[in-house]
Amino acid sequence: MADGGPTRRPIVAANWKMHGDLATLTALATAIRDKTSDSTTEVVVCPPFPYLAPIGRVLDATIRLGAQDVHFEPEGAHTGDVAAAMLADVGCRYAIVGHSERRTNHGETDELVRGKAAAAMRAGLRAIVCLGETLEQRETGETEAVLERQLSASLRGLTADADKFVIAYEPVWAIGTGRNATPEQAQAAHAFLRERLSSIENAEVAASVRIQYGGSVKPANAGVLFSCPDIDGGLIGGASLDAASFAAIVNACAG
Repeated sequence: MADGGPTRRPIVAANWKMHGDLATLTALATAIRDKTSDSTTEVVVCPPFPYLAPIGRVLDATIRLGAQDVHFEPEGAHTGDVAAAMLADVGCRYAIVGHSERRTNHGETDELVRGKAAAAMRAGLRAIVCLGETLEQRETGETEAVLERQLSASLRGLTADADKFVIAYEPVWAIGTGRNATPEQAQAAHAFLRERLSSIENAEVAASVRIQYGGSVKPANAGVLFSCPDIDGGLIGGASLDAASFAAIVNACAG
């Protein structure tokens, strides 16, 4: 991991999505705990909603529990939704918001993502705010315009405290496709986001915010991605379902 300064501890989060059952995921969490608990990297595990509490009991104090989504209201008639305070109550420390699969499959807008991020922060959770362009947007040269719009809208008014959120740059064309951005492409996007944060807030905040890369990260490419100066870790999907692969990615992040 490249030196990102004293306030940027590398972070790797496991997004298990809609996979597994209680027995399988409990065994996976146990193995991840045993393989990564002494790492200098901050490790976050995000199980499906029904398994948050039991998985949280398996993880030790060195591994953070995270949720894959959160509702923007504190309570109310929202059947099937989960409030940020509920997540905090079962031990969550993080919540993913704005993942490309939520934006695409559930029509989530930047404004809705902002509401979810704000709700998470109010409840004492750190929001992992996902941003990223589609393949068509990249091929037509719109990457920076898309990232600027998403950053400005999804975190509007929320960027002053760098410790309350993490940004995950996830090019949509690299999610679950086996295709990842080159280190040069990923670094350029991360550097652009950091420069925009500097303009929105100041250089100190921009230098402190952690920016993860998400998009087909594997043990084979993790080291070179995480060596880039503005990449502070990864949001890991498929590879996080295998304890050995995930541990290897965590170790690559630690350097």
